[in-house]
Amino acid sequence: MCTVCGCGTSTIVEDPGAGHARAHIHDEHDHHHAHEDGIIDFSKGPAGVHVPGLSPERVISVERDILSKNDAFANANRARFEKDRILALNLVSSPGSGKTSLLVAAICALRDRWPIAVIEGDQQTSRDAERIRATGAPAIQINTGKGCHLDAHMVGHAAEHLGLAPGGLLFIENVGNLVCPAAFDLGEAHKVVVLSVTEGEDKPLKYPDMFAAADLMLLNKSDLLPHLDFDVGACIAAAARVNPRLEILLISARTGEGLPAFTAWIEARAAAMAMP
Repeated sequence: MCTVCGCGTSTIVEDPGAGHARAHIHDEHDHHHAHEDGIIDFSKGPAGVHVPGLSPERVISVERDILSKNDAFANANRARFEKDRILALNLVSSPGSGKTSLLVAAICALRDRWPIAVIEGDQQTSRDAERIRATGAPAIQINTGKGCHLDAHMVGHAAEHLGLAPGGLLFIENVGNLVCPAAFDLGEAHKVVVLSVTEGEDKPLKYPDMFAAADLMLLNKSDLLPHLDFDVGACIAAAARVNPRLEILLISARTGEGLPAFTAWIEARAAAMAMP
Protein backbone atom coordinates (compact mmCIF):
# COMPACT_ATOMS: atom_id res chain seq x y z
CA MET A 1 0.00 0.00 0.00
CA CYS A 2 0.99 3.65 -0.11
CA THR A 3 2.91 3.66 3.13
CA VAL A 4 5.62 1.72 1.31
CA CYS A 5 5.26 2.65 -2.37
CA GLY A 6 6.50 6.25 -2.10
CA CYS A 7 3.45 8.01 -3.53
CA GLY A 8 1.61 10.99 -2.12
CA THR A 9 2.03 13.98 -4.43
CA SER A 10 -0.09 15.27 -7.26
CA THR A 11 -0.85 18.26 -9.46
CA ILE A 12 -4.31 19.16 -10.68
CA VAL A 13 -4.27 20.83 -14.09
CA GLU A 14 -7.30 23.05 -14.59
CA ASP A 15 -9.41 22.96 -17.74
CA PRO A 16 -8.17 26.01 -19.70
CA GLY A 17 -11.77 26.90 -20.44
CA ALA A 18 -12.84 26.89 -16.81
CA GLY A 19 -11.40 30.29 -15.96
CA HIS A 20 -8.96 31.32 -13.23
CA ALA A 21 -7.82 28.51 -10.97
CA ARG A 22 -6.16 28.43 -7.59
CA ALA A 23 -3.16 26.29 -6.78
CA HIS A 24 -3.54 24.04 -3.76
CA ILE A 25 -0.62 22.13 -2.35
CA HIS A 26 -1.26 18.96 -0.37
CA ASP A 27 0.47 16.06 1.27
CA GLU A 28 -0.58 13.48 3.81
CA HIS A 29 0.77 15.50 6.74
CA ASP A 30 -0.01 19.16 6.12
CA HIS A 31 -1.84 21.65 3.92
CA HIS A 32 -0.37 24.73 2.24
CA HIS A 33 -1.89 27.15 -0.24
CA ALA A 34 -0.44 29.00 -3.22
CA HIS A 35 -1.92 30.91 -6.14
CA GLU A 36 -1.04 30.31 -9.78
CA ASP A 37 -3.03 30.55 -12.99
CA GLY A 38 -4.38 27.32 -14.43
CA ILE A 39 -2.97 24.83 -11.96
CA ILE A 40 -3.78 23.26 -8.60
CA ASP A 41 -0.56 21.82 -7.24
CA PHE A 42 -0.48 18.97 -4.72
CA SER A 43 3.22 18.22 -5.21
CA LYS A 44 5.15 20.46 -2.81
CA GLY A 45 5.37 18.08 0.12
CA PRO A 46 7.00 14.90 1.36
CA ALA A 47 6.72 12.26 -1.37
CA GLY A 48 5.10 9.53 0.71
CA VAL A 49 5.55 8.14 4.19
CA HIS A 50 7.93 5.22 3.73
CA VAL A 51 10.69 5.23 6.34
CA PRO A 52 13.41 2.55 6.22
CA GLY A 53 13.27 0.39 9.34
CA LEU A 54 9.69 1.39 10.23
CA SER A 55 8.19 -1.27 12.49
CA PRO A 56 5.20 -3.29 11.23
CA GLU A 57 3.10 -1.83 14.05
CA ARG A 58 3.97 1.71 12.97
CA VAL A 59 3.24 0.85 9.32
CA ILE A 60 -0.21 -0.38 10.31
CA SER A 61 -0.77 2.76 12.39
CA VAL A 62 0.22 5.05 9.51
CA GLU A 63 -1.92 3.10 7.05
CA ARG A 64 -4.94 3.40 9.33
CA ASP A 65 -4.33 7.11 9.77
CA ILE A 66 -4.06 7.70 6.02
CA LEU A 67 -7.19 5.70 5.25
CA SER A 68 -9.12 7.33 8.08
CA LYS A 69 -8.32 10.80 6.74
CA ASN A 70 -9.17 9.69 3.21
CA ASP A 71 -12.48 8.20 4.33
CA ALA A 72 -13.48 11.49 5.96
CA PHE A 73 -12.93 13.31 2.65
CA ALA A 74 -14.70 10.49 0.78
CA ASN A 75 -17.75 10.73 3.04
CA ALA A 76 -17.90 14.48 2.41
CA ASN A 77 -17.66 13.90 -1.35
CA ARG A 78 -20.38 11.25 -1.23
CA ALA A 79 -22.70 13.48 0.77
CA ARG A 80 -22.24 16.25 -1.77
CA PHE A 81 -22.81 13.95 -4.74
CA GLU A 82 -25.93 12.43 -3.17
CA LYS A 83 -27.30 15.86 -2.24
CA ASP A 84 -26.92 17.03 -5.84
CA ARG A 85 -28.06 13.64 -7.25
CA ILE A 86 -24.77 13.18 -9.09
CA LEU A 87 -23.83 9.62 -10.02
CA ALA A 88 -20.07 9.32 -9.50
CA LEU A 89 -18.27 6.33 -11.03
CA ASN A 90 -14.63 5.48 -10.30
CA LEU A 91 -13.04 3.70 -13.29
CA VAL A 92 -10.02 1.62 -12.31
CA SER A 93 -7.69 -0.66 -14.27
CA SER A 94 -4.11 -1.35 -15.20
CA PRO A 95 -2.51 1.00 -17.76
CA GLY A 96 -3.60 0.47 -21.36
CA SER A 97 -6.88 -1.30 -20.64
CA GLY A 98 -8.83 1.23 -22.72
CA LYS A 99 -10.52 3.25 -19.95
CA THR A 100 -10.28 6.56 -21.80
CA SER A 101 -11.56 5.10 -25.07
CA LEU A 102 -14.52 3.58 -23.20
CA LEU A 103 -15.21 6.91 -21.53
CA VAL A 104 -15.16 8.75 -24.85
CA ALA A 105 -17.60 6.23 -26.33
CA ALA A 106 -19.89 6.36 -23.27
CA ILE A 107 -19.88 10.16 -23.17
CA CYS A 108 -20.81 10.36 -26.86
CA ALA A 109 -23.70 7.96 -26.22
CA LEU A 110 -24.98 9.74 -23.08
CA ARG A 111 -24.20 13.46 -23.54
CA ASP A 112 -27.58 14.35 -25.06
CA ARG A 113 -29.44 12.97 -22.04
CA TRP A 114 -27.22 13.73 -19.05
CA PRO A 115 -24.85 16.50 -17.94
CA ILE A 116 -21.40 14.88 -17.78
CA ALA A 117 -18.07 15.87 -16.24
CA VAL A 118 -14.81 13.95 -15.91
CA ILE A 119 -11.87 13.90 -13.49
CA GLU A 120 -8.77 12.37 -15.09
CA GLY A 121 -5.89 10.86 -13.10
CA ASP A 122 -2.43 10.22 -14.57
CA GLN A 123 1.14 10.54 -13.35
CA GLN A 124 1.94 13.06 -16.09
CA THR A 125 0.46 14.87 -19.15
CA SER A 126 -3.09 16.07 -19.80
CA ARG A 127 -3.61 13.94 -22.90
CA ASP A 128 -6.57 12.00 -21.55
CA ALA A 129 -8.34 15.16 -20.36
CA GLU A 130 -7.82 16.66 -23.81
CA ARG A 131 -9.44 13.60 -25.40
CA ILE A 132 -12.42 13.96 -23.06
CA ARG A 133 -12.79 17.69 -23.74
CA ALA A 134 -12.92 16.94 -27.47
CA THR A 135 -16.30 15.25 -26.79
CA GLY A 136 -17.63 18.51 -25.34
CA ALA A 137 -17.59 17.28 -21.73
CA PRO A 138 -15.69 19.38 -19.17
CA ALA A 139 -12.66 17.60 -17.72
CA ILE A 140 -10.02 18.38 -15.15
CA GLN A 141 -6.66 16.58 -15.06
CA ILE A 142 -4.94 15.45 -11.88
CA ASN A 143 -1.25 14.68 -12.36
CA THR A 144 -0.11 12.57 -9.43
CA GLY A 145 3.64 12.69 -10.15
CA LYS A 146 5.04 9.78 -8.14
CA GLY A 147 1.58 9.01 -6.81
CA CYS A 148 -0.05 5.75 -7.87
CA HIS A 149 -3.70 6.60 -7.20
CA LEU A 150 -6.21 9.38 -6.68
CA ASP A 151 -7.43 10.11 -3.17
CA ALA A 152 -10.68 11.63 -1.95
CA HIS A 153 -9.20 15.02 -1.13
CA MET A 154 -7.89 15.43 -4.69
CA VAL A 155 -11.26 14.43 -6.13
CA GLY A 156 -13.20 16.77 -3.87
CA HIS A 157 -10.94 19.67 -4.78
CA ALA A 158 -11.22 18.91 -8.50
CA ALA A 159 -15.01 18.59 -8.23
CA GLU A 160 -15.20 22.08 -6.75
CA HIS A 161 -13.54 23.51 -9.85
CA LEU A 162 -15.61 21.49 -12.31
CA GLY A 163 -18.87 23.04 -11.16
CA LEU A 164 -20.83 19.78 -11.41
CA ALA A 165 -24.39 20.05 -12.70
CA PRO A 166 -27.03 18.61 -10.34
CA GLY A 167 -28.53 15.38 -11.60
CA GLY A 168 -25.53 14.62 -13.80
CA LEU A 169 -22.80 12.04 -14.23
CA LEU A 170 -19.25 12.30 -12.88
CA PHE A 171 -16.70 9.89 -14.31
CA ILE A 172 -13.44 9.57 -12.37
CA GLU A 173 -10.69 7.88 -14.37
CA ASN A 174 -8.18 6.70 -11.81
CA VAL A 175 -4.44 6.23 -12.33
CA GLY A 176 -3.64 2.98 -14.16
CA ASN A 177 -2.93 0.62 -11.25
CA LEU A 178 -4.67 -2.53 -10.02
CA VAL A 179 -3.37 -2.23 -6.43
CA CYS A 180 -3.62 1.05 -4.47
CA PRO A 181 -6.85 2.48 -5.95
CA ALA A 182 -8.72 -0.48 -4.48
CA ALA A 183 -8.10 0.81 -0.95
CA PHE A 184 -9.01 4.46 -1.50
CA ASP A 185 -12.68 5.41 -1.43
CA LEU A 186 -13.23 8.59 -3.45
CA GLY A 187 -16.87 9.06 -2.52
CA GLU A 188 -18.04 7.30 -5.67
CA ALA A 189 -21.26 5.35 -5.94
CA HIS A 190 -19.53 2.47 -7.73
CA LYS A 191 -16.10 1.27 -8.77
CA VAL A 192 -15.98 0.00 -12.35
CA VAL A 193 -12.95 -2.17 -13.09
CA VAL A 194 -11.82 -2.42 -16.71
CA LEU A 195 -9.87 -5.49 -17.76
CA SER A 196 -8.72 -5.91 -21.35
CA VAL A 197 -8.49 -9.31 -22.99
CA THR A 198 -4.81 -8.64 -23.72
CA GLU A 199 -3.97 -8.80 -20.00
CA GLY A 200 -4.71 -12.44 -19.17
CA GLU A 201 -7.71 -14.17 -17.61
CA ASP A 202 -6.00 -14.64 -14.23
CA LYS A 203 -5.90 -10.93 -13.28
CA PRO A 204 -8.89 -11.15 -10.87
CA LEU A 205 -7.00 -13.81 -8.89
CA LYS A 206 -3.70 -11.92 -8.97
CA TYR A 207 -5.26 -8.60 -7.91
CA PRO A 208 -8.30 -9.69 -5.89
CA ASP A 209 -8.75 -6.52 -3.83
CA MET A 210 -9.57 -4.45 -6.90
CA PHE A 211 -12.12 -6.90 -8.26
CA ALA A 212 -13.63 -7.41 -4.80
CA ALA A 213 -14.12 -3.65 -4.45
CA ALA A 214 -15.81 -3.22 -7.84
CA ASP A 215 -19.49 -3.51 -8.71
CA LEU A 216 -19.00 -3.87 -12.46
CA MET A 217 -16.24 -5.40 -14.60
CA LEU A 218 -15.90 -4.37 -18.22
CA LEU A 219 -14.01 -7.00 -20.20
CA ASN A 220 -12.71 -4.68 -22.91
CA LYS A 221 -11.14 -5.14 -26.37
CA SER A 222 -13.45 -8.04 -27.15
CA ASP A 223 -12.82 -7.39 -30.86
CA LEU A 224 -9.33 -8.86 -30.35
CA LEU A 225 -10.56 -12.22 -29.03
CA PRO A 226 -10.25 -14.03 -32.39
CA HIS A 227 -6.55 -13.18 -32.37
CA LEU A 228 -5.78 -14.11 -28.76
CA ASP A 229 -5.50 -17.16 -26.56
CA PHE A 230 -7.85 -15.69 -23.94
CA ASP A 231 -10.35 -17.87 -22.07
CA VAL A 232 -13.39 -15.65 -21.40
CA GLY A 233 -15.10 -18.34 -19.31
CA ALA A 234 -12.03 -18.78 -17.10
CA CYS A 235 -11.76 -15.03 -16.59
CA ILE A 236 -15.42 -14.70 -15.63
CA ALA A 237 -15.11 -17.66 -13.27
CA ALA A 238 -12.03 -16.10 -11.63
CA ALA A 239 -13.81 -12.78 -11.17
CA ALA A 240 -16.90 -14.47 -9.74
CA ARG A 241 -14.71 -16.45 -7.33
CA VAL A 242 -13.26 -13.20 -5.98
CA ASN A 243 -16.56 -11.28 -6.03
CA PRO A 244 -19.79 -13.28 -6.55
CA ARG A 245 -21.86 -10.07 -6.81
CA LEU A 246 -19.69 -8.58 -9.58
CA GLU A 247 -21.59 -7.77 -12.77
CA ILE A 248 -19.60 -8.45 -15.95
CA LEU A 249 -20.02 -7.04 -19.46
CA LEU A 250 -18.05 -8.01 -22.56
CA ILE A 251 -17.33 -4.79 -24.43
CA SER A 252 -15.28 -3.17 -27.18
CA ALA A 253 -14.64 0.56 -27.23
CA ARG A 254 -13.50 0.17 -30.83
CA THR A 255 -16.52 -1.63 -32.33
CA GLY A 256 -19.20 -0.61 -29.83
CA GLU A 257 -19.96 -4.19 -28.79
CA GLY A 258 -21.49 -4.15 -25.32
CA LEU A 259 -21.62 -0.35 -25.15
CA PRO A 260 -25.46 -0.14 -25.03
CA ALA A 261 -25.45 -2.52 -22.05
CA PHE A 262 -22.86 -0.36 -20.29
CA THR A 263 -24.72 2.89 -20.90
CA ALA A 264 -27.98 1.23 -19.80
CA TRP A 265 -26.24 0.15 -16.57
CA ILE A 266 -25.15 3.75 -15.99
CA GLU A 267 -28.54 5.27 -16.82
CA ALA A 268 -30.42 2.88 -14.53
CA ARG A 269 -28.30 3.96 -11.57
CA ALA A 270 -28.40 7.63 -12.50
CA ALA A 271 -32.19 7.49 -12.78
CA ALA A 272 -32.47 5.77 -9.40
CA MET A 273 -30.28 8.45 -7.83
CA ALA A 274 -32.36 11.22 -9.39
CA MET A 275 -35.57 9.92 -7.79
CA PRO A 276 -36.71 11.87 -4.69
